[in-house]
Order: sequence, then structure tokens, then C-alpha cells
Amino acid sequence: MENSPNRHPQTILLVGASRGLGLAMAAEFVRKGWQVSGTVREDSRTGLHDLARSHPTQVAIEHLDISKAADITAMHDRLSDRSFDMLFVNAGTANRDQTETIAETSTDEFVRVMLTNALGVMRTVEGLQGLVLPGGLIGVMSSGQGSIANNLKGGHEVYRGSKAALNQYMRSYAARHVEDRRPLVLMAPGWIRTELGGPEATFSMEETIPELVDTLVAQQGRPGLRFIDRHGQAVPW
Repeated sequence: MENSPNRHPQTILLVGASRGLGLAMAAEFVRKGWQVSGTVREDSRTGLHDLARSHPTQVAIEHLDISKAADITAMHDRLSDRSFDMLFVNAGTANRDQTETIAETSTDEFVRVMLTNALGVMRTVEGLQGLVLPGGLIGVMSSGQGSIANNLKGGHEVYRGSKAALNQYMRSYAARHVEDRRPLVLMAPGWIRTELGGPEATFSMEETIPELVDTLVAQQGRPGLRFIDRHGQAVPW
């Protein structure tokens, strides 16, 4: 639901918003009237800076590298006087050669992907949860490839494993915080044409991101963990 003129604008802390899906999500939330605090990892100019320039009263930029625990702590401290209706962690990566099997992948590459996609995301959720209003939504970008039940063809093994691990850790987080009664979302967006998804992906951001954002907004006020696609349909674990 878009913000009405008589309602205080809703707020989102969107981690990983410099490009791709995160930037498109930031733009869609702005279109809906939300206040967006988006994070970038580097100091160089990004698409988020352009969005902030065109919507200076709605977009704020923060710097965060989720692979660095100290960055997460510092960001929490900087924003300790703020509160958000939603925290969504979009940041993620893939191994450089996705044709490699798990046994063929180097140790360094395995650690890099798992650190970003699983450990880094969960540290961000745990480290920034206190900035989310009671009952506010916490979501992370997962993937349909994180579904163990749906893995019938293999491939993309390191990436698949990192997202399956993320799903499991969010299950543990939900179990530990069941009394919080807040909505928790693992989002499987589909195969979308981005730098990460590649040019052969099935869907464009223009046709997917508005629906994805609508689905996230619709999860507000619905306590419990859900692994869903952008249509709001459950994805098998």
C-alpha cells in the first residue's frame, strides 16, 4: 500500500542498494512514497547516488560492507536514534565460475561466497535488528536455488549451497525469536537479468521488481518466517 498524504512515510533500511535488484527496489520504494536508507559498499558513485540526487528528501546513503563485522556494528551505532518499518538485506555474490562443482571450487572462493551470502547476511540481520520497529519486517534476498527439494538438476553448487545455508540460518533465527511476532521473509525473486543473473535470465527488472516490492509490503503484519517467491507463493524448503 502506498503511503497516504495523512500517514507518516514508511521507512526501509535496504542493505545492498547500489545496483541491480537492490537499486531497482530502492527506486520502487521511493515511487511508493517510502523513505529509503540504502547502503553502498564502495566510495565511488553509484546508481543509488543518482536516485538520492533526484529524491533528496526520500533517499539517504550509508556505507556498509557486510563481510566486515566492525562495519555492521559501526552502522548500528550511527543509526541508533533511527527506527525502520523494514530491514531488507539484498547484498550477495556468486562464485566466478558457476560451472565448478563443490569439490572443484577453491577454498578461498568457497569462503568468499559463504561469508557474503550466509554469514555476512545473518550478522547484518542480528546486528541491525534493533533498528527495526517492534513487529516490523526483516527480509533477506534468498533464491529458488536455495531450495533443496527443487534441486533436481544440480549446477551452481557453491551459490546453491550458500543460499540453502542462509535459509537454514534464518530458520534458526526465527526459532530463537518466535516470541517477537515479527514477519520474516526469505525472498526468491526468480531469474532476473542483472549483472549477477546474466543476460540470458528469463525476466527483466521492470516486470519483476514492482511485484516483488508489493509482495514484501503485503507481508507486513504477518508474523512468522516465510520462504516465498515474488508472487507471494511458498517455495519448497
